Amino acid sequence: MTGNRYHDPAVETLARPDLDTLIDERIRLTVRYAREHSPFYRRWFERHNIRPEAIREHEDLRDLPIISGATIRRYQPPHEQEFCFKSVPWEAVFTVNETSGTSGIPKSFFLTWEDWERYAEKYARLFVSQGFEAGDRVVVCASYGMNVGANTMTLAARDLGMAIVPEGKCTFPVRVMEQYRPTALIGSVFKLLRLARRMEAEGHPPQDSGVKRLVVGGESFAPESRRYLEEVWGCPVYNSYGSTEGTMCGECTRQAGLHVPEDLVHFDLYDPGMNRFVHDGETGRLVYTTLLAPGKRAGTLLINYDTEDTCSVVSREQCGCGRTHMRIASPRREAETIRIGDIALNRVDVEAAVFAPENMARLNGEYEAFVYGGDEAGETILRVSVECFDPARVDADEVGETFLAALLRSVPALSGAYEDGSLQILCSVAPPGGLELHRAPGRPKRIVDRR
Repeated sequence: MTGNRYHDPAVETLARPDLDTLIDERIRLTVRYAREHSPFYRRWFERHNIRPEAIREHEDLRDLPIISGATIRRYQPPHEQEFCFKSVPWEAVFTVNETSGTSGIPKSFFLTWEDWERYAEKYARLFVSQGFEAGDRVVVCASYGMNVGANTMTLAARDLGMAIVPEGKCTFPVRVMEQYRPTALIGSVFKLLRLARRMEAEGHPPQDSGVKRLVVGGESFAPESRRYLEEVWGCPVYNSYGSTEGTMCGECTRQAGLHVPEDLVHFDLYDPGMNRFVHDGETGRLVYTTLLAPGKRAGTLLINYDTEDTCSVVSREQCGCGRTHMRIASPRREAETIRIGDIALNRVDVEAAVFAPENMARLNGEYEAFVYGGDEAGETILRVSVECFDPARVDADEVGETFLAALLRSVPALSGAYEDGSLQILCSVAPPGGLELHRAPGRPKRIVDRR
C-alpha cells in the first residue's frame, strides 16, 4: 500500500475533540431512539427511573444499568411472547439473524437495510486500512449462515471492487487456490494453518500462492501464533473483531491495535465489579453501545451491552496510518478464561506457549488444555496436549520444558503456585489428529475446566 488510504477520510481522520463531540451527540440520539422505538428500553427506563434526556455524554452511561446476552434471551420467545429488543416494525426488518447459541438459546437480532449498510461500512474501512483495493480476490472462510460476518464482508467488498470467493469453510479443494489465485484469505488461525498444510502436501507451497494478506477473525490469538502464521504464508496477518451485535473493528497495516469506528460503535471498559471505567492501558470488561446518526434507525438497539470480552485501550492518539479513532488490544473471551486461585488463565496465554518459536519446527500448532483438581485440597493440574508432525522424531520432554518456560513467561503469576507444588503443569505430545477436539462437533473448545 502506498501512502495512507481511507474509505471515509473526513470521519476516519476527525480530530479527537470533534470526534468526542460527535460521540456524545450520537449517544443522545441513540438514547432518544431507544425510548421511542424499543419496547425493552421503554420499560427499562421506567423500571430504573431513568430520564433519557439526562443522558448527555458518554460518561452518563455509567448511570445506566448494564445488560447482557442473558437479558436479550430473557426478553424474547420462549420467555416473552414478543421480541422486546426489536426496534422497528416487521416491514422494516431486512434479515433476522441469530448468534451461534453455544452458551444457550441463540440471541435474535433484527437488521434493517440501514444496519447492513453500517456493518458493511465498518468492514470497508477495515479492509482499506489493511491495503485491500479494487481487483483483490478474497476467499472468505467464515459461515454464511445466521451469523452476519461473512455476509457483511461480502457486502463491503461490493463497494471496494473486490471479488469474493464465498467458500464458507476452509476445507475447499486446493485447486481453488490455483485457479482463482486469491490475493487474500479470511478465516481463523487454525483453518488457515490446516489449509497451508494441505497445500504443501499437494505440492503448492502457500508462500508461492500469491496471497498478499490474511485477515483473522472469530477468535482472539496470541502474537506467537500470528508470527508463525505469517511465516507459513509469507505475508502479514491482520486481526479483526466482530459480532452479530455490531462490534466490528480491526487492525490497519501498522498492526498497532484494533481501530474502533467510534462514530458508529461506542466501547466502555469497566472494572471486574462493573462499577467504574478503567484507565487506558488497564484491562477491563468491554461494554458496547450502538451509535445512531441523525435520522437513522436500528432493528436491534443495544445500550451498555456486556460483550463478556475483556481488552484494554492501546491509544486514543493518532495512529501512524493517520486514523484518529481509538485503538484497543485484541479482546479475549471471558468464557475462555479459567481461574487458578486468584490467577486468570486465558486460552490465548496457553496458545502463546504452544506457539513458542523453539517448538514450532516440531509442532503443527494444534493443542488442547484441561484443568483438573488435584488429590489434595487446593491443588490444580493443568494438562496440555500438543500435536507434532512425527511423534517418533520428537523429544517429548524437551517440548514440555519449552512449553513450561514459555507459559510461565506468558503468565508470570503462575510461577509461585508452580514452584510451591499447588499447580502441576503437564505437557504431552500427540500425533496428528490425536487430540480430543478433533472428535468434538462444532467449534472446538481448546481450554476446558474439568474440576
